[in-house]
Amino acid sequence: MGNNGSKNILAINFGGIGDEIFFLPTLISLKKEFPDSKITLALEPRSKSVKDLTNIIDNLFLIDIKGKNKYFEILKLIFQARRGNFDMAISAGGNKFMSIILWLTGIKERYGYDTGALSRKLLTKAIPLNKNQYACAMYHDLVRPVTEHNTELPIINITPRNKLENTVLIHPGVSKMSISKGCIKTVGAEVWADVVDLLVQRGKKVILAGGPDDRECIETILNKISCKDSDNFENYYGKTKSLKDLGELISGAEKFLCSDSAPLHVAVALKTQTYVIFGSTDDNKLIPKSDKVVPIKANDNCPLKPCLWERRMTTCESLDCLKITAEDIVNKVLS
Repeated sequence: MGNNGSKNILAINFGGIGDEIFFLPTLISLKKEFPDSKITLALEPRSKSVKDLTNIIDNLFLIDIKGKNKYFEILKLIFQARRGNFDMAISAGGNKFMSIILWLTGIKERYGYDTGALSRKLLTKAIPLNKNQYACAMYHDLVRPVTEHNTELPIINITPRNKLENTVLIHPGVSKMSISKGCIKTVGAEVWADVVDLLVQRGKKVILAGGPDDRECIETILNKISCKDSDNFENYYGKTKSLKDLGELISGAEKFLCSDSAPLHVAVALKTQTYVIFGSTDDNKLIPKSDKVVPIKANDNCPLKPCLWERRMTTCESLDCLKITAEDIVNKVLS
């Protein structure tokens, strides 16, 4: 290990599955620069399915950084990193202690965000953290000191399906973790049900999908829709067993309608025409500037929007930013 084409690389990125998909362009550029490299990704157990979407990642370190034993988990990471004989470490963490953790690993080349004087002393290169850009670009800044390759969008490794003409695939849900944290990021199930009915009435073939976290939402939709027995409606809930399965389904849809959640980022990678509900989060940071991805937002004129993660850690009670009608959503999808 250690010549130009072959490096043993440890990448660290803690967050949800969406964060890991955002991180993929960074890893892809590293692989382009060092084609014979081996890449190990340290991430939270809840996001390990990212490995099913790519052949870039050779190994995973599962680190439950948000669990009860986080200090033990940090020590586990340091121990595994020291034992792994890595040449280079890249960390996407904005925490000021991340540079100390990287230094403790003993890895020779260390790249992370500039969190102050200590990070500039302990890292090979401390990179300015620019949050005011698409998240893929924000993470990709970490590898600018080592490569001129610039991978702008995630690339995922699935077998694409032929496009089904006139279809709209709907994935209404968001993760239970975000809901449990008080982060409401999409319209209610009743609105989604009206969207399904309107699209079928206007001649679209609608496919409804969802993951385990979406059971309650899907049940509400199924109880409310009037098109349940229509030939133009298909309930696909429970038929996708993984994010990779969902990706294959998304690849075959003419249009994809979803919430601000992990399936959005899969659709972006697949370049499927996508429409996404945005409320309190910043679409400029979560989707690329592309005709292939269209944000659907309320005309609420809230002076604080986008507020989630910018000004507050939970959504407000009024949720004016999510007062989007089914008619508005359908008109956007069909425009």
